[in-house]
Amino acid sequence: MARTGTTFDVGIVDDHPVVIDGVRAWLAEEPSVRVGHTGDTTADLHSHTVDVLIVDLNLNGRLVLSDIGELAAEGRRLVVFSQLTDESLVMDVLDMGVAGFVTKSEGQAHLLHAVRAAAADRPYVPPMTAGVLVSDRNPVAPQLSPQERTSLLWWFQSMSKASVARRMGVSVHTVDMYIKRARVKYAQVGRAAPTKTDMLARAIEDGLVTPAELADSAEWTPSA
Repeated sequence: MARTGTTFDVGIVDDHPVVIDGVRAWLAEEPSVRVGHTGDTTADLHSHTVDVLIVDLNLNGRLVLSDIGELAAEGRRLVVFSQLTDESLVMDVLDMGVAGFVTKSEGQAHLLHAVRAAAADRPYVPPMTAGVLVSDRNPVAPQLSPQERTSLLWWFQSMSKASVARRMGVSVHTVDMYIKRARVKYAQVGRAAPTKTDMLARAIEDGLVTPAELADSAEWTPSA
């Protein structure tokens, strides 16, 4: 369930205490955030019920990709915070269904944006992730109609489906149909996009929307 306008709990998992202390200090500047868990392993995360988990990829000398995949499959909201920036690795992590990927060099502002977005079930694409998605454009792209492309673009630009419908001069049901039809087309070419974040990733990969078109929407408004 999306969390908007309320306090939410965040967990921090990193094998460097200085990173945990730094992230905790950043989060302390956010009145809506409580740190509900810290640790250096993913072993006991299944028993913690924080709203968002910030997790490093490399813990105690081990890549925890499978652990992250399992947690994402459970529906946990994960923001990966890592110094690893290999493009294939980033794509593998994004394909697992994490809420966001922020590099440690991108720092406080992008991490806080990603955490707030994850808590509200909103997409947020920091610069490095945007660059990876753009460079990974898949040649097997579905053919979307102009209406489908327009509804997706405006939906990504912080609008609710109701706002998109008013702007397009159609019903909310029609906008929902356009988006569902686009999802079906992506599924038909083997690139399923069940969530808004997944669909945004596909759209960036295929050049349907550019990071520049989203640059003015750092604070995304929750939308259905």
